[in-house]
Amino acid sequence: MRLTDLLHPHLDGVTTVVDATDGGLNLEPYLHLPDGVALHHGEQDVGEGELVLLSYGPDPELHGTEADCLAVLQRMRPGGRGLIVFGHREPELPYHRLLDTLVAHHCQVLRAAPLDYVHLHAGAVFARTDELLPPHDWFGRPVPSEGFATALRIADEYVLADLVSRSLRARVLDLERTLEEAEGAQGPAHQEGLAERLAAAGQEKEQLAAALRGARERIGVLEARVAMLEGSTSLRVGRALVSAARSPRRGAARLPRELYGLWRGRARTRPATPHTAPEAAAREPAPDGRLHLAHRAFASTPRDRLVIAGVLTDSTAADFAADAVVNRVLPHDGRLIVQRTDPDALVVQLSACTGDGPWSLTGTGLAPDLDRKLAELLTETRAAGRSCVLWRDGPASAAPGLARLAWDAVLDTDTGVRLASLDPAAVGRQRLRGVFRADSTRARLSELARRIGAPDPLDERRICVLAAPQDRADVARLVAQVLGQVHRPAEVVVPDPTGLDELTAAGVTVRTGEPLAPWVADWTDLAEDRPDTLLLDLMCAQEYSGADAVGSTLAADDYIFVPELRPLLVRRSLLTSGVPPELWARQGHRLFAWCGKEPS
Repeated sequence: MRLTDLLHPHLDGVTTVVDATDGGLNLEPYLHLPDGVALHHGEQDVGEGELVLLSYGPDPELHGTEADCLAVLQRMRPGGRGLIVFGHREPELPYHRLLDTLVAHHCQVLRAAPLDYVHLHAGAVFARTDELLPPHDWFGRPVPSEGFATALRIADEYVLADLVSRSLRARVLDLERTLEEAEGAQGPAHQEGLAERLAAAGQEKEQLAAALRGARERIGVLEARVAMLEGSTSLRVGRALVSAARSPRRGAARLPRELYGLWRGRARTRPATPHTAPEAAAREPAPDGRLHLAHRAFASTPRDRLVIAGVLTDSTAADFAADAVVNRVLPHDGRLIVQRTDPDALVVQLSACTGDGPWSLTGTGLAPDLDRKLAELLTETRAAGRSCVLWRDGPASAAPGLARLAWDAVLDTDTGVRLASLDPAAVGRQRLRGVFRADSTRARLSELARRIGAPDPLDERRICVLAAPQDRADVARLVAQVLGQVHRPAEVVVPDPTGLDELTAAGVTVRTGEPLAPWVADWTDLAEDRPDTLLLDLMCAQEYSGADAVGSTLAADDYIFVPELRPLLVRRSLLTSGVPPELWARQGHRLFAWCGKEPS
């Protein structure tokens, strides 16, 4: 919730707002006061027609001190109102330190709500009164009750809310205690087991390297012997005689000439001497100990995408490949894939172990050789400093052996839905929004990335809004439109960032210059009405189509590729290329139409 949503319903009859906040907090850019309401700073008493602003938080330099807050409450007079903003998060709010002072000065809290800012997490509206006032609902409207009914409502809600909050707090404390006990119990054993596994992996790696070097030496000796035999005169004479015997007419005529040529060339063949051996060895390419993989993806640039080595099904690998670099491991090359591609994580999907495929029956106890190879693969991954993740998209009983392995993380969820696999006409726009926000493959991969500390695929959904507000009305309209979006933009680029402190406090980057987000929306015309689902629907259309630009057409085309459009959402690289929109389609860029109307 914004501060204006909490404050404005309580400005009826208020002509003066007194800012009594201390420290470094400046609430003026957040208020957007209507005409007829003046803002003043001071320490005067607050009475009828006035509303005071005060703050309370953990940072004295920003929110002021507790003593300053209590001093403001002492200056409240009948009819005065107040708004207090809290720097504490809701579960940590020490409201008990203010409660006695509020009661002593007849201040009744009418409404409290969370605030969506970085340094302000909650707010409460109160009034100085000599009689019990009806409380307000979530939308700031007074509840129709009075007198004894109001007291009963407040008392009942307090007792019931305290019951719910006590049970939740007790549950949290139990979970924290259980987690601490589990970590304490398995900590030393886990570390010892990890050290043993690492030592075993290192020893096994050295043994395999020694065996590989021995095999290559034997191969070199055999290749030298084969070359010596192929170059011998006896073998060449034998080949010439066999060739002549197979074709007597033609071969017999050529046989004397071939034997004479062998006799003439005998002097040019010299056995290798100790003096020539080093020169020949220098000309031979020395083996570098590397094996090269075919048909595997890798990048030499700084990593900005999630890289996965996975035991995955065909459909999951195809879905993940749209948002990550995916290298599927097989039982015979899994360790080599981990060594050469350096993935962010090894992901083992339970469905790939219980269905058809090269890893079928893994973890069921029916394929011990596959279980052993998977355990070796996990050891190799940990030795490389990477995470091992079990994606449990089915019942654990289907492959109970997987639970006995040591995993760094376990995801108990499905692999999500690719928007491109849905039919917008059949599922409806509301379903597309739900899949986009919570059930998409990209959202699932984002959860995986957060677990392992890898690049977040949801960064590809970041949007930059271009705007140029001219006056205070434009600033207020821009702030309201940006913060009202369900899919909030990541940054706003304007010629002058003055007056946009509320956007910064809400976590939206405000700056000048060129956009940095992958997608750009031009909101230069601030008089245009924009629904709160505008950016959400545009990103849904882009992720469904994979287009480079999404916009509207004169014919009101919807969810179809078009040769030209009025761009509403454009890829940053395309926008900064300098190519005019009418030439985008001719240069191979994909344009997707979105009409903005719900299908009937």
